[in-house]
Amino acid sequence: MNNQLKGVIWLLIASLGFSMMGLFVKLSGDLPIVQKSLFRNIVGMILPLYFVYKYKTKLFGSLINQPLLMMRSLFGLLGVLLNYYTIDKMILSDADMLNKLSPFFTILFCAWFLKEHIKRYQFISMLFAFFGSLFIIKPSFNVDMYVALIGVLGAIFAALAYTTLRVLGPKEQFFTTVFYFSFFSTLILIPLTYFQFEIMTSEQVIYLILSGVFATLGQFGLTIAYQHAAAKDISIFFYSTVLFSAIIGLIIFNEIPDLLSFIGYFIIFSASYYMFKRAKQVQ
Repeated sequence: MNNQLKGVIWLLIASLGFSMMGLFVKLSGDLPIVQKSLFRNIVGMILPLYFVYKYKTKLFGSLINQPLLMMRSLFGLLGVLLNYYTIDKMILSDADMLNKLSPFFTILFCAWFLKEHIKRYQFISMLFAFFGSLFIIKPSFNVDMYVALIGVLGAIFAALAYTTLRVLGPKEQFFTTVFYFSFFSTLILIPLTYFQFEIMTSEQVIYLILSGVFATLGQFGLTIAYQHAAAKDISIFFYSTVLFSAIIGLIIFNEIPDLLSFIGYFIIFSASYYMFKRAKQVQ
């Protein structure tokens, strides 16, 4: 098995992990978003601790990298909270596809903040992706549209987190970054949860623990995948999350996206595929 195939397999595992995370977040019912996210991050701290201990690295990274680690954690936390909100309010596959706009926003932010040049094919892909998102958002100025816009905002914050990670690069081990994010988020969420806390059933507790387990699986799968192969060679397979989410939504929640959503999926996926193929040609 070559490295590219390993990367694809790990990316598919990551995609399934994030889809299962969405399932258990939705199954946990009508609980405050901060309470749901707190469980994810508490679980998310445990596995990285094993790697920190095994490789005897600094738990919170280097002092010089603290501003970047904090920015990555803050942006990541906001992205997660907004994504959880849309998962609760929208069809699972719709929420997931809006979250998949983050790579396009990442290109924009890297151009603005890191002075990376946007290639013509990237710009064309972004325009088509944003056009496709309108079919999912369905501008009508009702409650559903505002929920969808919150989903787009979640993708923007996720992109800011990814841009910060790009600056961090190899400066910190991936498990240190994951632990820092989960620890930072837990510190922020504990007081917020205290004021909004709702008593949970044992079933809800299990669902939230499982959401944290699968979110951590997704984080590690994503990281390992890009260690085996370049993003330009495998990134398109991350869109399998939408397929997994659509299947889960249909089987568990009897959710069927409407025709406009399917058109949006097709346009955004096509834009991503075009960018993926052109990136391979350029490299």
